Amino acid sequence: MNPLVPHYRRWTRRLRNLAGHLHLDARANHIVRRTDFTHCPRPVLLLYGFFSTRRVFEVLEQRLRRDGYSVWSIHLGGALDRFNTCGIDALARKVREKVERMYTRYPHMGPLSIVGHSKGGLIGMYYVKRLGGDARVRNLITLGTPHKGSRLAYLGCATLGWFSRSMWQLTPLSPFLKQLRMGAFPRNVRLASLYSKMDEVTPWASARLDVEGQPQVFNHELPDVGHGELLTRRAVYEVIRRELVAGYGECAQGLRAVSLPPSAS
Repeated sequence: MNPLVPHYRRWTRRLRNLAGHLHLDARANHIVRRTDFTHCPRPVLLLYGFFSTRRVFEVLEQRLRRDGYSVWSIHLGGALDRFNTCGIDALARKVREKVERMYTRYPHMGPLSIVGHSKGGLIGMYYVKRLGGDARVRNLITLGTPHKGSRLAYLGCATLGWFSRSMWQLTPLSPFLKQLRMGAFPRNVRLASLYSKMDEVTPWASARLDVEGQPQVFNHELPDVGHGELLTRRAVYEVIRRELVAGYGECAQGLRAVSLPPSAS
């Protein structure tokens, strides 16, 4: 066999996974609001990833609503005011402003859970860890999030880095990510990272969190799941649902009690 064939196949898989992650529909941020915020005991905020839109959460949103969660998302803007390309810290401040407006308008909303896909997980992490989001948030669940960066971001820097600061923030040597990892995660917020060794966008080692001395932090490895499939596979959703139940505790009385699978070592 030609020695270049395995490399070709590997990069073909990576590009196919990346293409599946990008949703370029210009109308994909126009959604129908279905959540009644006047009765919202278990709100779940969904944060999408780089160059993506709110449309990626269609399947996950339907499942969460079916199980009694009040689901909402935020238009994060970016390129053409449609695609998520802005800096992670700037978007986290946007999330904080939106969340505070929501709780001011609907003071009876319950404690917040955040599910972030890819870069969206880092937005949630910065909000909770650096912007006081732990005062509002009960759970933070990240899906295929490059907590230690992704080498694929270097390709993004070469092509999109001239207008997307977040591409530089997502590189493995990023000072931004290094600073974000410093210090313990707030103990009153349950943090879980879901990842797969089949993810060709976010390396599994980058998605794993440091759990030492942090009993509220968990890693869950999922087999045979691609980057985009973290949003659609039922096996992934079962772990998301169980993490939400565990984090809400007594607030999740309306949900069927389930046991969490053991965290990946």
